[in-house]
Amino acid sequence: MAMARLSDLIENFIKELMEEAGKHYVEIQRNELANVFNCAPSQINYVLETRFTIDRGYIIESKRGGGGYIKIYKTSISNNWINKIIENIGDNISESKARYYIDALLDHNIITSREAALMKAVVNDKILPFSQEDNNMLRALLLKAMLMEIARNK
Repeated sequence: MAMARLSDLIENFIKELMEEAGKHYVEIQRNELANVFNCAPSQINYVLETRFTIDRGYIIESKRGGGGYIKIYKTSISNNWINKIIENIGDNISESKARYYIDALLDHNIITSREAALMKAVVNDKILPFSQEDNNMLRALLLKAMLMEIARNK
């Protein structure tokens, strides 16, 4: 649990840096960030690899070596990006992966927090009445329908 909490803190810190800079990217040094959070640089790598992915609308550029840095770019979201998510969903999707995509849409201001809450309610395991396998298939259909509507009205 402490690991997840630290990851959340690091993720939020990076996002705040990006907002404060007023740019579509932020440049950080992994070791310096690790020092700020008193953690191993591998923890920073973990956050970058899991929270700042292309699926969530981010691109990472890194330069290794003495003056090395990591640039995190927040990409602009297009219908192509939404269509790529629809393709990635396939025929079934878990609740956690669906929430991941919904959070990415919220992160990029494609949907409001209210819309995100509604979408999460629809894909919640607790309201889907079938077996896990059937729920995953139904969830995929529902999420893809919502994403297609978002792309159509974007």
